[in-house]
Amino acid sequence: MRIDCLPIDEASAVVVRWANNRTPGGVGPVLHLCNAWTLACGLDDPAHAARVDAGDLNLPDGMPLVWLARKFGIDMPDRVYGPDLMREVLDRGRASGVRHVLYGTTPETLGRLTERLQAELPGLQIVGAEAPPFRRATDDELDELAARLGDLDAGILWVGLGTPQQDELVYRMRTRTSVVLVPVGAAFDFFAGQKAQAPQWMQRSGLEWLFRLLSEPRRLWRRYLVGNTKFVVGAVPDIRRALAGGDPDPLLAEP
Repeated sequence: MRIDCLPIDEASAVVVRWANNRTPGGVGPVLHLCNAWTLACGLDDPAHAARVDAGDLNLPDGMPLVWLARKFGIDMPDRVYGPDLMREVLDRGRASGVRHVLYGTTPETLGRLTERLQAELPGLQIVGAEAPPFRRATDDELDELAARLGDLDAGILWVGLGTPQQDELVYRMRTRTSVVLVPVGAAFDFFAGQKAQAPQWMQRSGLEWLFRLLSEPRRLWRRYLVGNTKFVVGAVPDIRRALAGGDPDPLLAEP
């Protein structure tokens, strides 16, 4: 799976530019925030890997990907953490009037999320917030969502459904809308205050997974214990290639 090593400030500028220059009737640009779980899902499901590879920008949201990039000699200062990218894009987009729609989680969480973001970022335009059913959306439902995005003149659709569900949804949506599509996982819950974020030192040390596992062991044990193991096993050929001074392609690529 392709990972684009772009720092957060450049990535946020790209997303805002996409939102301001979208072409009606065009294909919506897709940004994926990738971590060990994203890649572990790709090992089990080639269709998931292909959907993520089809993204226009796939950023390293996990520290193991940053460490691997550095082993290949790529200058990647830090990971692109989903909540940080979302906050920066929301902030940058205010100057040009980018209009945002939130899609995922529950009505209660969306209400808190919208209230907190608009209080923190005056002038932020959140023009829609939808909590879909906890199942795979039908084609008709996605067509209707695309129509609503057009009516709202939305620039960016933020999707918080979790991996791999959110990656499949944006893949199916991209041909239905020209809106920028960004799956952000648990960012909605973090911003709404529904879930605690790991301390900065744990994030920088690559231990956020341990914090989240201890916070929600019954829900996340498979993701972190099984998924992290699969990621390490799957990354062995890339680690060997990096240590041998080989080329980062196909796992890591500079855009």
